[in-house]
Order: sequence, then structure tokens, then C-alpha cells
Amino acid sequence: MELLTHTPVFDLESAEKIAAKWFDLRAKARALPSERDQNFLLSDGDGKKFVLKIANALESRSLLEAQNAVLDHLRERVSFCPKVMANVSGETISREADHYLRLVTYLPGRPLAEVKPHTPELLRDLGRKLGQLDQALADFDHPAVHREFHWDLANGTRVIDEYSGLVEDASLRELIRKCPVELSGCMRSSVIHGDANDYNMLVDGERVVGLIDFGDVVYSWTAGNLAVALAYVVLRKNDPRSAAAHVIEGYTEEFPLLREEHAMLWELVRLRLAMSVCLAAHQQQQRPDNEYLRISQQAIAETLPRLFEHG
Repeated sequence: MELLTHTPVFDLESAEKIAAKWFDLRAKARALPSERDQNFLLSDGDGKKFVLKIANALESRSLLEAQNAVLDHLRERVSFCPKVMANVSGETISREADHYLRLVTYLPGRPLAEVKPHTPELLRDLGRKLGQLDQALADFDHPAVHREFHWDLANGTRVIDEYSGLVEDASLRELIRKCPVELSGCMRSSVIHGDANDYNMLVDGERVVGLIDFGDVVYSWTAGNLAVALAYVVLRKNDPRSAAAHVIEGYTEEFPLLREEHAMLWELVRLRLAMSVCLAAHQQQQRPDNEYLRISQQAIAETLPRLFEHG
């Protein structure tokens, strides 16, 4: 969690200068939210848009190379992920002061979090896109994504043990401590996006047209990718299980789940939400000024108790 103390602090003018220097891009910059990095939307005079990604000072080059490799792997396999752009020297990773830089294409669309209602067709399409993604990544690997990572569901029990005591609401804290899971040995593992939350999924009408931010890519439980998405889909839903069922239906059309994975999904959903509360409580101690760290927390507090209904 030391990452938060090394978050980049470039201003808009600096981002614009970086775009010109490294990418020969004359553009206006607008800040985008991020947990531990900095992202800027760049818009040039012709209306073209890109995203400048400035990595945390502690981020390793090898992990950024892995993220680029994932996107290159997906380029010809799916239509809804960003593409990496080269700098003026033809390289895809640049260095400014203590931070690595990358430029990726901008994907239009509204975040799923801002789209209401989530219709059954939209949720099924979300599932289909996640299934296509996991199918496309089934034959991908990279040494750097075999890592110890605090957002990895496989670390959920440790995160809850370490940080649940920081959760102020006693009833919520009690629920969180019920969320650790014991997983079947039949669960598959693969490289996953790891953070298909409702701000990283972009929507146009009834279709999901974008999945962004591969900063949490990790080698972990394959079903965890779907579970993370479901964790945010069910927030504040009147019928969480019905909403989840539409996503699962679409997903399995593209990438069938093992019986054991299907049986564990609901527990993994609860685990992700519990981890989110615990990590947010810890991170807010370090960065109380970062509003991004509070995203979804009230919705999780309202929804998590309902996810224990009917088992």
C-alpha cells in the first residue's frame, strides 16, 4: 500500500508538455480519476482523443510491459480495448522524471456506473464481452503478472484479516469478516483484467463498447474476472441475483464456466466487496483528500447485507 505515497502529481500544463515532447501531440489535457497513478484525457485540434497514463513511481517497467503485451494480444481478438501508441522514438514506454509514461487510444462511451437502468440486454452484453475477453486471454501469459497484488481475490482473506478492524461501522465489519472463502482446487487460473468495475466498462446504448484500465492485470482465478464485474453490477439492485444471472448468461455463451466456478461466484462477489471496503478504509488514512477512493463505498455498505440473503 506504499504505492499511494508515490502517486504522480503532474498538473494539466505538465501533461500537455509531456504530450508534445514524447508524442508530438499538441493537445489540451483534462484529469481523469485514478487510484494510484495519473491519467489525462488529451484532445487535439482535430478532435482526436488519447489517454496519457503516468505510472506510480513504484510501478515496475516489467509490469507496464506486461500491460502493453496484454493490449497487443487483444488487439486482433476483441474490439473493445484500448490500443497502445508509440512515442516519437517508436517506443511504447517513455520516462519523465521518476515516472513511466504511456499513451493509449481513447474509447468513447459512458461508464456503466452512470447508465440507468441496466437492462437485461445490456447486462447480457456485458457478460458476453467479459467472456470474449477471458477466452482471448486463455492462451496469454507474461512473467510480470505472476505477482503479489493487494487487489487479487486470492489475497482476500489476508486483506480482510489485516484491515477489517479499520472499518468503523460495526455491523458492516461483522459482515466483512464472514466473507473469506475456501476455494475448490478445481478453479482455473489465467491472466485476467482484474478490475472490471462499473467505471472501467463503457457503454453505448445496449452494448458495452469499452473496457479500460489494465493496471490490475494479474495471474489469478479465471472466474475472478467475472466475479469482480458482478460485484459492481449488483450494487443497489432491487434483485441482485437476477441482475447477476443476466451477466452470467452472456458470459457463458462465450466462455463456459466450470461447475465449481459457478458454485463459487457468489462467494467471490462478496469477497471482492469486502476487500473494497477494507482497502478503502486503509487507503483513506493515507490519502484522505482522494475522493476516488470513496467511489462505491456507500453503495457497497447498502448492498453487502442483501448479498447474504438466501445463502
